[in-house]
Amino acid sequence: MLAERIDAARRSNMINGGLGPSSAGAQPPPPPPTPPPAPPRVTVIPSTALANVRPETRALVALSYPLWPLALLALLDAKGSLAVRRQAWQALGFNAGMWGFGALLSAIAAIPVLNFGALALLPFLVPVWIVASVVYAFRVWSGDDVSVPIVSDWVDARMPSPTTSN
Repeated sequence: MLAERIDAARRSNMINGGLGPSSAGAQPPPPPPTPPPAPPRVTVIPSTALANVRPETRALVALSYPLWPLALLALLDAKGSLAVRRQAWQALGFNAGMWGFGALLSAIAAIPVLNFGALALLPFLVPVWIVASVVYAFRVWSGDDVSVPIVSDWVDARMPSPTTSN
């Protein structure tokens, strides 16, 4: 009697249509296997990078950022690698760009209505050039590949890619 009441109560609580795949007594699917841990990241330095260049040549290219005539000497080196030539062209482009920006600000400062903005920026041009050229020089000396914002795109478009083999 008690057993009949329990069975009747169970039947009244059942949802019509069953409960889905688990109602058939199937086990839930096993969790996906955990992926193996990733290997540690290894930085591969290409053979044309500045880290593999002689220290004297690297110093010459590094000093060509604050002293642009040294970039011309680096370009005259017949045995200079592509990375050295790229950094020398970037140093020349950086110095030419800073000179051109200074000339543009000076020209704008000569216009009577627009001169207030240019006159406010003109005194900061030399300290920005000094700091940027020293930072770029230290990065090149340490073997990093320096990327000057606008100049690098221009140089990369004109120089052959170091990954192509001739």
